[in-house]
Amino acid sequence: MKLIKPPMTSRRNFVAPALALAGLLAIAATPLAAATDDDSFFTHLHTDKAMANVTVSPGRAGPVEIAIQLETTDETPLTAKAVSVTLVDTQTGRKLAPVEAARDGEDSWHVKVAELTPGRWMLGLGIVLSEADHVSIESPILIK
Repeated sequence: MKLIKPPMTSRRNFVAPALALAGLLAIAATPLAAATDDDSFFTHLHTDKAMANVTVSPGRAGPVEIAIQLETTDETPLTAKAVSVTLVDTQTGRKLAPVEAARDGEDSWHVKVAELTPGRWMLGLGIVLSEADHVSIESPILIK
């Protein structure tokens, strides 16, 4: 009687798919801030009343511009009466004076900050929805 041998599996059959998977995982794990050409820093902030997509450009020391897009929790544009930005250096505790953002559109705002030093900062947004309704949210950001 003749024995039938099972097909041989070699290590090479598993290496290519494993390398492809590792490459995909490495790309997926790369933070958005590191992937942009201009070194902008992006963060998403949210509470139960409001969400904000914030881009700090460039994300390095010096003068920066902060762009803010407001949304409802349903991801529709959020119209606010006013938006202010506060920045606190988390290493030294130095707090910059709050800056009132300028409106760019229904849900878009921007602020120019004269000088940020490298390090971790706490970015705070004060959002005025109405005379009686205010939202405060904050998130750490990294300035290179």
